[in-house]
Amino acid sequence: MFEVVALGELLIDFTPAGHAPSGEKLFQQNPGGAPANVVSCLARFGRRTGFIGKVGDDQFGHDLKQVLETNNVSTAGLVLDSTAHTTLAFVHLTDQGERSFSFYRDPGADTLLTRADVNPDLLNTKIFHFGSLSLTDEPARSTTFEVLEQLKAQGVFISYDPNLRPLLWPSLAEAKERMLQGMDYADLIKLTDEELEFLLGTTDLERGAAELTEQYNLAAVFVTLGERGCFYYVQGQAGTVPAFRVNVVDTTGSGDGFTGGMLHRILESPEPITAWDRDALESSVRFANAVGGLVATKKGGIPAMPTLAEVHALLAR
Repeated sequence: MFEVVALGELLIDFTPAGHAPSGEKLFQQNPGGAPANVVSCLARFGRRTGFIGKVGDDQFGHDLKQVLETNNVSTAGLVLDSTAHTTLAFVHLTDQGERSFSFYRDPGADTLLTRADVNPDLLNTKIFHFGSLSLTDEPARSTTFEVLEQLKAQGVFISYDPNLRPLLWPSLAEAKERMLQGMDYADLIKLTDEELEFLLGTTDLERGAAELTEQYNLAAVFVTLGERGCFYYVQGQAGTVPAFRVNVVDTTGSGDGFTGGMLHRILESPEPITAWDRDALESSVRFANAVGGLVATKKGGIPAMPTLAEVHALLAR
């Protein structure tokens, strides 16, 4: 049995890497994709993880498969498609390390995942993680919902990242509808304060988290706040745990690192997250904040995921 399996996009992030001697911008090829980042993070922590998704049968796709294998993530659920290219994302960074994206995905191989592509062995897992980018296009959308229906019926704990990337949706109205539809299957969600405002029209974190919890019967809501830390809402317990002060280079994948850290703590605990007291909650959020903070000190998604030793060193500091 796997401990965590993720379904979704696996892609190449081209991250700014300075300038050539003649002045042209240079980009560094980094493996990424939010769901793949999460299971790569957990694999660094020694967890048995797998990935379900599709990449192009091109050089980028073969490189990505090798990256997952090198990081001890099972590729038994990864399909290489000769009819479409691997999705590419170009990352644009501000002076503070905050990022935005330009995507090359028309269509990307990740959007072509069918139910027949899904290896049933990968559905034998304790935790399943997915994000909203697999809901943007067919057939990946229907495939994702079919898998979620099956796993929900099996009682698998489901983690969800309603990740907003406006350029990948036909309209913001459809993005909101589909992102909320994903909540129907989730036990835990991790979103940003901007995504909470987009989905519910409120900047009141506790009110928004309580509304989502009640409407979708969620076990836990985490709202990441960048340098301000993370807000949590679990069974009526709410609070904010500050972020760690780190030298921010690139925030790509920081939220995925947070999710990986939180899922690691859930796997460690003999009790369900709904039974945790405030001390257990805040200790786990602090751990996840440390993971996310360390990711921001390096470029890229998967390459930036820390080891447990690095996380514990930051916690001790």
